[in-house]
Formats: sequence, structure tokens, C-alpha cells
Amino acid sequence: MKYFVLLALFAFIAPTKKVTLFNGKDLTGWKVYGTEKWYVDNGELICESGPDKEYGYLATEQFYKNFDLSLQFKQEANGNSGVFFRSTIEGTKISGWQVEVAPKNHDTGGIYESYGRGWLQQIPDEKESILKPDDWNTMRIRVEGDHVQTFLNGKPMVDMRDEKIGAANGSIALQIHSGGGIKVRWRKLVLKEL
Repeated sequence: MKYFVLLALFAFIAPTKKVTLFNGKDLTGWKVYGTEKWYVDNGELICESGPDKEYGYLATEQFYKNFDLSLQFKQEANGNSGVFFRSTIEGTKISGWQVEVAPKNHDTGGIYESYGRGWLQQIPDEKESILKPDDWNTMRIRVEGDHVQTFLNGKPMVDMRDEKIGAANGSIALQIHSGGGIKVRWRKLVLKEL
């Protein structure tokens, strides 16, 4: 009898699927937008400004609506970048929401809507010390329905709800900001679908 109860219980538990977005070898599963540089070095994904010094994006070919994403980043030169979610791209114009990755005192972990409302939530000054410049940082982004949460190095940064985000769907995309002189390393990009 216990065996059947356990089987029935497990039948109602939905399996969670983990996806490794970056394989550590090449850009399989991703698409490059723009002329900035995206390449793999020593098992890490590198984004670097190119000669045009414009915006550049590396987006997943697959759309992800509800997910819990964890990744690590290390800012080398400048470091103005970001992780977009539920985003679509035409050329180098992106529609969607960005979790900011930027130098200290520039709202890493905050939420910005490109070509729309701008900042939806910035980071209070007392949380700016959570970012570790010139070292590896762990970012976690959880998006479910209209609910967005971000965490930096295990500390909560943003917890918000937004109707427009709730209605959207799209790719995960990494950004290189315009202006040149930017280099960021990425690794351990693992997404759990919700």
C-alpha cells in the first residue's frame, strides 16, 4: 500500500529541468547580434568590445519564460554589461529587461527596461558593496509570471512584480554596452525551468 501512495505522490511532482546554457567549448545554442566579440577562452565565455564600440548581444536560440538562472561573471575592463531576460532582438535593438552588470556604484542586480521605461528598480547605496570588483561574482535571476527576483553573491537585490514583464516571452541575452573598452568573463550558466 505504501508503495502505491509513494507512486501517486511522485506522479504529482512536476520534474524540474536544468539546462546548461554554455557548454564551456563553443557558442552552440547562442546567436551573436552586432559586431562585438564573443568567444570561449579556457572554458569561459568572453564578451569584449570590438572595433565598432557599439552594443552587442549574445542570445539563446531558445526562449525561456519561467526560470531560475544562476551564473558567474568577472569584470575585467570596465565591465558594463548585463543579462537580459524575456528579450527579442532585431539587429542590435533589444526589447526586454536587463539585470544590470556594471562597475561598482552602478546598480549591478537592478532591473532596466531597454527602449522603454528605463530603470524599473535600482540598487540602494548600501547594497553596492556586495559586488566584488575584479573577482568572480555569482548572479541569480528568478523570473516566474510577473515576479522577478535577483540575487548577487547570495544577497537579495530586487524583488518586484510587473505586468508587462508577466506578459512577455523571449531569450536570455548577454550584453556588451557601447563605448568600447569592455571585457567581461562568464561561466557556470545554469538555468532551471520552472
